[in-house]
Amino acid sequence: MRKIIVTSMITLDGVMQAPGGPEEDRSGVFKYGGWSAPYGDEVGGKVMQKQMKPADLLLGRKTFEIFASFWPEHAAIWPGINDGTKYVMSKTMKKSDWKNTVFLESLADIKKLRNSEGSDIQVWGSSKLIQLLLKNDLVDELWLKIYPLTLGEGKKLFDGSTIPAAFTLTESIVTTSGVIIANYKRAGKVKIGTIGA
Repeated sequence: MRKIIVTSMITLDGVMQAPGGPEEDRSGVFKYGGWSAPYGDEVGGKVMQKQMKPADLLLGRKTFEIFASFWPEHAAIWPGINDGTKYVMSKTMKKSDWKNTVFLESLADIKKLRNSEGSDIQVWGSSKLIQLLLKNDLVDELWLKIYPLTLGEGKKLFDGSTIPAAFTLTESIVTTSGVIIANYKRAGKVKIGTIGA
């Protein structure tokens, strides 16, 4: 079975929309695009380089369109981005000129992909897709970069449909600009108890 790894930049209040630039995703009249840029530093850059290794990607349609308009011409920044398979969850999009693109239409397609042979699959951006994965217990790992700000509005990583699930911290670091980078892996059911008992 292949692991599905969600890689996300989020604010303290869970906003994940348009961290990279003002024009990245303006849907909902989002006015804070590029909110992660002021926090860039050497530590965060090294983590990004480590995470931007060749990989198969699972993307929602909107994130795929953003990626497809940028990465084919900027592969020097992300070596192997054009060679990995891009799996796109979309009921409306059926083809793309970006090589190695495969379109999925349903949750069943994602489950079949996860149960296939191959490398782990990374999910970048794609808020609605991530929420679908979390609702159906299909996230094996969360690689989060938590930025020290709140925005109040915008697309969020977690919504009300996320199932109860436990995760174990596998790696963490704090950058010089205050970004907490934390990797978690799925760890079974939520355990409860009484503090001090």
